[in-house]
Amino acid sequence: MLSQAFNISPLLGNLIATLLTFVYVFGLLAILNFCVLNFKLPQDISRKIVHIGAGSTIGFLALYNNLHWSKYLNVSVFVVWIVLLVHKGLFANPNDEAVITMTRTGDRRELLKGPLFFVIIATICGTFLYKNFAGIVAMASLGWGDGIAPIIGCRVGRIKYTILSSKTLEGSLSMLIFAFIASVFFVWLIIPNQVNFTRIFLLALLATLIEACSPKELDNILIPTGVAIAANFI
Repeated sequence: MLSQAFNISPLLGNLIATLLTFVYVFGLLAILNFCVLNFKLPQDISRKIVHIGAGSTIGFLALYNNLHWSKYLNVSVFVVWIVLLVHKGLFANPNDEAVITMTRTGDRRELLKGPLFFVIIATICGTFLYKNFAGIVAMASLGWGDGIAPIIGCRVGRIKYTILSSKTLEGSLSMLIFAFIASVFFVWLIIPNQVNFTRIFLLALLATLIEACSPKELDNILIPTGVAIAANFI
């Protein structure tokens, strides 16, 4: 954590960690916006890179001092984005950075669905499941597993199946692999004494099954909720 590494107060250390999350999130959006406008990066790819990047924000938890109330500032960036997404989803123009980088079709109303659900879930995990095994695996599975799955599925997926929405076997397999790898990494980074490969694999498998059955736009709610609840029993 920053306060111990630099011998500063817990409050100052946590404030610096929070500032770094803002620089990271808004910097990522600026880079992707530039790539979409200048290098014709497809919006569906940009959207999922944002998804993965937002999920990776949990890595900053390792910088926070647990002994000070300011640890809950870790959700500040998500709270700001709740407000921004509601506003942009209602009023933004097509050239808005969030519309360009976080929607599939350029329809601002998409921001009020999956992206908004994501930041609400992230806020809940960062508050009520702060540095908790269940919250970390839930966000890692959502960010990386659900972020990679549609990219692989749409571009290389050949074996299709439909439950409540169309999926591919290749996409689901990539969901399992990246949910597991990301969960192991972030648990090791934040709470290394709780790394349990079997437990994490079972939760990644559950996240994959939930994603396979989830209706469009609801997976950002169903995946982390299911994983967080199941973590109490696995």
